[in-house]
Amino acid sequence: MPTPLVVAVDFGGTKVEAALVDTDGRLIEGSRHRRPTGRTAKIPDLEASVGGVVRDTIAALPAGAELVGVGIGCAGPIDRILGLVSPLNVPHWRDYPLRDFIAGVIADAGLDIPVTLEMDGVAITMAEHWVGAAQGVDNVMGMVISTGIGGGLIVGGRVITGPTGNAGHIGHVEVGDIIGDDTFGNPSALEAMASGPHTVSWARRQGFTGTTGEDLAAAYAAGDPVARAAIGRTGEAVGRAIASATALLDLELVAIGGGFSHATPDLFDHMRAVIAAHYFPYVRKVRIVPSALSSEGPLIGAAALVHRAHLLP
Repeated sequence: MPTPLVVAVDFGGTKVEAALVDTDGRLIEGSRHRRPTGRTAKIPDLEASVGGVVRDTIAALPAGAELVGVGIGCAGPIDRILGLVSPLNVPHWRDYPLRDFIAGVIADAGLDIPVTLEMDGVAITMAEHWVGAAQGVDNVMGMVISTGIGGGLIVGGRVITGPTGNAGHIGHVEVGDIIGDDTFGNPSALEAMASGPHTVSWARRQGFTGTTGEDLAAAYAAGDPVARAAIGRTGEAVGRAIASATALLDLELVAIGGGFSHATPDLFDHMRAVIAAHYFPYVRKVRIVPSALSSEGPLIGAAALVHRAHLLP
């Protein structure tokens, strides 16, 4: 029998990636491709990047394999019914028909396979539940802390998407008196204060001279007091959001990935301190752990939309 593979696509605020993924959640060597996205990219640029990585990935199909579907994880918000996306950090895509665009690329390649779109937080949560840090746990939130902050939910062993596909979008819950940037018209949203760029933005207002999350991580490691305050502030904000989600959903585990989540292991300590101080014992029980999947998690999750479709509503 031919080996069934999925074209996995992960679209985010700085890049789009695609790769072939097998039924064990493994990326096929040589099939992973990446192109830029970003706040300044126009529709033709974005289409060129998305179409390019999908075509390059299809071209890497090994002998003895067949494509059984396409899974797309995209930064939110989305409309899972109509296949539309409006990623907040890519302002030139608003209600863009990403599912239909990729379906067209697939058809142009002579293929007739299903195309599934979900929010990237749903995809990463499914990846952690499948082959990552949340294996065997049926009440889970997956999170990504990077250019933006996304999330997804599995409750009672089933993926929760909501009618529009945006359930679990924890980056846009409000976290009280910690105030961030007004990028989204709501400086109280978690993403406005705790994403990588917004953490750096706060630090720069306090006198930090670096410009990237990597700069901030290096300064933190060197003992810079502003960098340490920035990481502590972000960890507290994320911890508050996790505490609220756990109070609502009785979560057992939260698995966190994304580039900025690797800034320092101390970031997790700050989150856990918030949880440990909570007044409800059932909130204090939630475990917060790093993703076990490194940078491959979003692609594995996109493939899970096809390989593990039985978990979706």
